[in-house]
Amino acid sequence: MERRTFLKAIAGVSAMAIYSWKGSVDASQAPGGGKLLASGRPIRVFLAGVGRGASEHVLKLAVRAVAEATTDFSWLSKGDSVFIKPALNSGNPYPATTSPIAIGAMVELLKQKGARRVIVGDMSGIEHVKLSPKGLTGSSRRLMEASGMALAVQAAGGEIHFFEEAGWDAFYEDAPAGRYWKRALMMPNVLKEVEHIILMPRCGRHVLAGSTLGLKAAVGYWRTDTRLEYHRDASTLQEKTAEGNTVETLRKKQRFVLSAADKILTTFGPDDGHVFQPENGLVIASELVVAHDMVSLAWLSENRRNIPISGQERFKDNSQWVARIGNHYIVNKLGGLGPTLASEKLTKNDINVIWDDRVLNHAYQVFGGMPKVILEAANNSVPEDLKKRLSETTTHST
Repeated sequence: MERRTFLKAIAGVSAMAIYSWKGSVDASQAPGGGKLLASGRPIRVFLAGVGRGASEHVLKLAVRAVAEATTDFSWLSKGDSVFIKPALNSGNPYPATTSPIAIGAMVELLKQKGARRVIVGDMSGIEHVKLSPKGLTGSSRRLMEASGMALAVQAAGGEIHFFEEAGWDAFYEDAPAGRYWKRALMMPNVLKEVEHIILMPRCGRHVLAGSTLGLKAAVGYWRTDTRLEYHRDASTLQEKTAEGNTVETLRKKQRFVLSAADKILTTFGPDDGHVFQPENGLVIASELVVAHDMVSLAWLSENRRNIPISGQERFKDNSQWVARIGNHYIVNKLGGLGPTLASEKLTKNDINVIWDDRVLNHAYQVFGGMPKVILEAANNSVPEDLKKRLSETTTHST
């Protein structure tokens, strides 16, 4: 079932949603209410330009240029295994999911640098895949094939892996930093088999959270019971998103984050919405996911301002009501009626400016400060005025 179908279910769940909102925590009472830390250490974020309608070869070169500018790959020893975490919430094509071209380029680069195994994997959203102690419905494998990602990975010499196929017990506990998770997070065992992790999200809008970038992509790792807590205790969903990236596995193994963003899902999301392709697209990368997301969110916000009125989908895209009912629908899919009645009210982020974003605001806290973003071009196709705008929108005046 696609995410948009929850709109048809609003009438059926609205009564229990209204009941469960009574006594819930409002966003104004939630942590991270816009209180920002002073700028911390400088963190470089690299950009490569990609012209509208550029060939597959040009995009691959841009991915390679950004990756090699971001890191010297000294962490990668010959024979190491690398896990690439894409965004595969559905089977829809890029930018609803990660770019197959970008994924293929990264697999090729890692193999050339000496990686023995490059594994690409995820577990898709509850609308499509549900793993429980009793069994499994749906298939992330079929969704990756539908998106075009699986073929790109295998053609480049990579492997594909899907967490649900290993079963309920193929997960381990990993405790996040912070105080908003009640339990440790259930992470997939495959991450114990690799030395390194690279995160490859996309740049897009999210009907519940506001945006879906690098930090939000961590949800794909989690077992169903962890996802249930995440959505049920929705008053702090944004804060839990940030904290979910602080588990020991990611702190020790994640090397960098890279997004192809020559196409942007500018409305609704994460499965459907208005796809905007700017004249000058970008590939964005950084060693720090927080810095990456600051720039990616600034890029999303800029492109949202350029979409035509006919593509804005204002009610679906902006409504707090749709977000709240949608989250109750997800809780019901994850855990049934009881958790739905007990679930808290979700408040969706505004993303007019990056300082609105509660995920980022809390990430500054749990990652030790708000980074001072230093933008650098990795090729000659990044317009100077674009670089200047993004620099201005990611610099906070204190």
